[in-house]
Amino acid sequence: MRVDYWIFSNHDAMYRTRFHPLMVKKPDIDELTVEEVISGTGVVVIATVNRPGKLNALNHEVKEAIKELATWADDADHVRVIIFQGAKPGPAPEGKRPKPHAFVAGADVSDFKGKDSATIRPEFEDNVWEAVWNISKPTIALIDGYALGGGSELAISCDIRIATPRSMFGTPEINLGLIPGGGGTQRLTWLIGYGRAMEMVMGGGMIDAEEAHRIGLVNHVIEPDSLMEKGMELAENLASKSPLTVQVAKRAVRAALDHPISDGVLLEHNMFVDLFDTKDKDIGVNAFLERSTPEWTGE
Repeated sequence: MRVDYWIFSNHDAMYRTRFHPLMVKKPDIDELTVEEVISGTGVVVIATVNRPGKLNALNHEVKEAIKELATWADDADHVRVIIFQGAKPGPAPEGKRPKPHAFVAGADVSDFKGKDSATIRPEFEDNVWEAVWNISKPTIALIDGYALGGGSELAISCDIRIATPRSMFGTPEINLGLIPGGGGTQRLTWLIGYGRAMEMVMGGGMIDAEEAHRIGLVNHVIEPDSLMEKGMELAENLASKSPLTVQVAKRAVRAALDHPISDGVLLEHNMFVDLFDTKDKDIGVNAFLERSTPEWTGE
């Protein structure tokens, strides 16, 4: 299936004036590129961690930029879906082996050197993984290559994960005398179960994309050349729905992680009933009965 889309330049003044109120700030650093793709009535944001020479490892600047992106994207009404990916490796210098592909090969370990609990705690109390996890809009991780440590945690902080056959997943923090600190022990257990999470966290090894798909860590495994096409196909489908209802749906599914099933079902009932007071419910029902395309208002 072919997906057509186009990207507006960040320097397009008319586009920027129309969609970016002055109170909303998008991060602007070389190590995190942000593209905005027009899709239906809104925008799909593609955020690329751009440190291929370091296998896209998360240093302090990139983590702060992703946190800014999360706030900006959540507050920007025109943004419908956020996609995260890692930059592709460049050509190898003469006589050197090329760098492998990576989504994010973990945190930049050099940032840990010389730090104690007092200096590291503030960074983890207000951390990038929670910022991504708390985005109210749909998030997709496109994983081509290594997703290790903090990179694995970034992927599992997203709602949907698509990998390529050359992708590898792992939580190797145990090899540094640490454990996952960005929600990895918790979200990984929810995704793949207690026993498998224990093996990954305590063993510090890696699993390939086929195994990750088999145990539910990723939704799809796609050839590298089709990865963005598949990601955009999913994103455009999500972007075509009522933005209000999609966010309510995300909250409802997330409730299953935080509540016993009886409480979760009650929350679902209440969210379902409350949607009957929205304009988008009437728009959707009428469009279905009239066999027309709904034009959502987000209200």
